[in-house]
Amino acid sequence: MLKDLLFKIPKDKHSVEEITSLLEKHKEIKFVSLVGIDLSGNDTDERIPVKLFLKDINTFFEGAIQTDGSSVVLPGIATINNAKLDMVADPDADWFVSYNFENIDEDTGRPVGTLRIPCFLIHEGKAVDSRHILKSSIEYFEKSLFEMLKEHPEALKDYGITVDDIEKVVATSATELEFWVKTPNDEAELEALSTSQMLQEQYWKRTKGSVRTALEQCLDLMERYGLEPEMGHKEVGGVKSSLTETGSLTHIMEQLEIDWKYSDAVQAADNDLQVRILIKEVFRANGLDVTFMAKPIDGVAGSGKHTHVGIALKLKNGKMINLFTATKNHYLSVFGYAAAMGVLKNYEVINPFVSATNDSLKRLKPGFEAPVCIVTSLGHTIEEPSRNRTVLLGLIRDLANPYSTRFELRSPNPHTNTYLCVAAIYLSMIDGIKYALMNNKTEDDLLKELSKKPGEDADYLEKDRAYRSEEDVFEYYTEAERVAYFGKAPATIYENLSAFAKYPEKLEVLKQGDVLNDKIINSYRLGVEKRWITEINNRIINHYMDEIRSFKRLHCPENALDLDVSNWMTINELRKYLMKDTYTTKSLFTRIKEASAAGDYDKVSQLQLEMDEKMKVLREIYSAYKKNLLDI
Repeated sequence: MLKDLLFKIPKDKHSVEEITSLLEKHKEIKFVSLVGIDLSGNDTDERIPVKLFLKDINTFFEGAIQTDGSSVVLPGIATINNAKLDMVADPDADWFVSYNFENIDEDTGRPVGTLRIPCFLIHEGKAVDSRHILKSSIEYFEKSLFEMLKEHPEALKDYGITVDDIEKVVATSATELEFWVKTPNDEAELEALSTSQMLQEQYWKRTKGSVRTALEQCLDLMERYGLEPEMGHKEVGGVKSSLTETGSLTHIMEQLEIDWKYSDAVQAADNDLQVRILIKEVFRANGLDVTFMAKPIDGVAGSGKHTHVGIALKLKNGKMINLFTATKNHYLSVFGYAAAMGVLKNYEVINPFVSATNDSLKRLKPGFEAPVCIVTSLGHTIEEPSRNRTVLLGLIRDLANPYSTRFELRSPNPHTNTYLCVAAIYLSMIDGIKYALMNNKTEDDLLKELSKKPGEDADYLEKDRAYRSEEDVFEYYTEAERVAYFGKAPATIYENLSAFAKYPEKLEVLKQGDVLNDKIINSYRLGVEKRWITEINNRIINHYMDEIRSFKRLHCPENALDLDVSNWMTINELRKYLMKDTYTTKSLFTRIKEASAAGDYDKVSQLQLEMDEKMKVLREIYSAYKKNLLDI
C-alpha cells in the first residue's frame, strides 16, 4: 500500500497544472492544510477539502487565505482587536502529505491524506511568522556575504576563483533529534534510570519489540518522504523493559536518537517539524508515548536537538565549495573561524531563541553532556579533529571529506524553535565574517584571537573572556573559573530573556537587515514570558504539590530510631515551607503566585530557583529516610 502513496510534492512541481494533476490522480488525498509557524514554533493545522482547494486553486497560489491570529503565539502583533492574518503559500519548499492510517478511504482503499502546504503569516501587510524570519535572515546572510566577497575579492584567492564564478551562496543546516519513549502511564524509578545511565547500559544497545518496530517504521517512512535518514539508535537514557507472559515487552522507558541528511536552512527546519510529527504518530500507533521535552525526568539525561550549520558556494560550473574547510594547514578557513567567533561573541542573545522553556534550562546542567559554557573546541592538533562533547559549539571535521566541515550547536532541544534558532545563528555568523573580511584578518589572526586567554586584549571578542578549550570544561575548571572565563549561564527563563536588555549591542547584531526587528523580538519575549509564568503557576507548582503530598510518614513511632524521627521532622518542615500557608506565614508556592500576579518577574525568578532547590533537597532526604526503614 505504501508504494502507491504520494508522500511529497517537491518544490519544482508546484505549478497549478502539476498540483491539479497529482491531486486528481491521488484521490486518497482528501484535504489541504496551510502550515504557518508562530513565534513559539507551533504549526497551524486545518482541513480544507481538496475539492474546494482545486475549485479556487488560483486564489491559494496568487492570493491569501484569511484566518484568526488571536489563537497563535504572536502577542503584541495579532491581538484580539486586530487579529486578522493572511496565510500565503510558500512555493519554494517541499510539500509533504500526512496520512491518517486509522482512516481508510472507501473508494481507494488507501489511508486518507492531507497535503500540508508551508505558508507565511501576514499581518497588516508584513510577514510575522518564524518561517519567513528564517527565510529573510538567510536571504540577508547570503546577499551580505556575496556583497562582501565582491568588495574583498582577495578572500577567494585561496579557492582559485573569483566572484564571477559564483552562482550563489548556500546556507545549509541539519538537526539530530533525541526523544524519550515509554509505555503510557508507566513511571520508572529515578534511581534505576540514573544507575543505568551511569553504567551506560542503554547507549547504542539493540532495540527490541515495539520500540524496534516503531523505529524501523520511522526510518522507512522518512526514506519515502525523501528525508534521507542516516541513523536511528538508542541513547544513554533508559532502563530494561519487562517481558510479559505473552512474550511482549512492557514498562518501556528508553531514549532514542534519529539523524537525517542536511538541506538548505528553511527546508531543514521544515524537515525537523515533519520528522517530529512522524515519530509521534508512528510510536503512538505502536502503543508507545513519545515526549520531546528537554528534561522529562530530573536527574537523568535530557534530550537534545544538536543543530548543524554550514556555508557553501555553488559555482556556475556546478562545483560546490565548503567555505568553512581550511585551504591551508589550519583547523578552519577565515570564514570558519569568523563564523564561530560571531556565534560565541553574541550567544547571550541567541540563547533566548534556543532555550525558551523551563525544562530546556534544566537540561543544561553540568554532568549530562549538555553545554553550560559559551566555548568551542577545535582539536588538540590540526590532524586530530575535536571530539569534545562538553562545549557549546562543536567543530565537525573529516580530514577525508572536506565537504563535511560544519559547526554543531549542542544547546538546542527538541522544542527549540529551529526557524528562529537558525536565523539567530546566521545573523551572528555574518557579524563575525564582516569583522574578519573588513579588517583583512588571516587564519593566524583569527585562531590567535579565538584561542585568547581571559584578560588578553582582542579586536572583536571580549577582553575578560575565553572562547576555546580542549579540556572537559566540567572537570578541568571549577565553577568559579567557568563563570569567569565563559560567562554565567542563565538559570531561569527570566534570566535568559533579560539578555535582550543587558546586551543591547549584541541585540543589534540580530536586528541586521530588519529581520528580527523590535516588534518581532518584543512579541517573542512576551510569548515566552507568558508561557514561563503560566507553566510555573499552573503546571510545575501543581505537580510539586502532588509530589509533596506523596511524601508521607512511613515509620511507626514505637519502632523508629532517632535518625528516622529527625529525617521526618526535616521532611515535614520542608513540606510546610513549600506549600502550607498559616495565619502568619505564606508558603513559597503562595509567594510565587503573588509575585506572578503582581508582575514582579525578577522575584518570581529568584523564588523559582529556591523552589527547585528545596524540592531537590526534599527528594534526597525522603529517599534517605525511606531507605533507612525496615518495616515498610
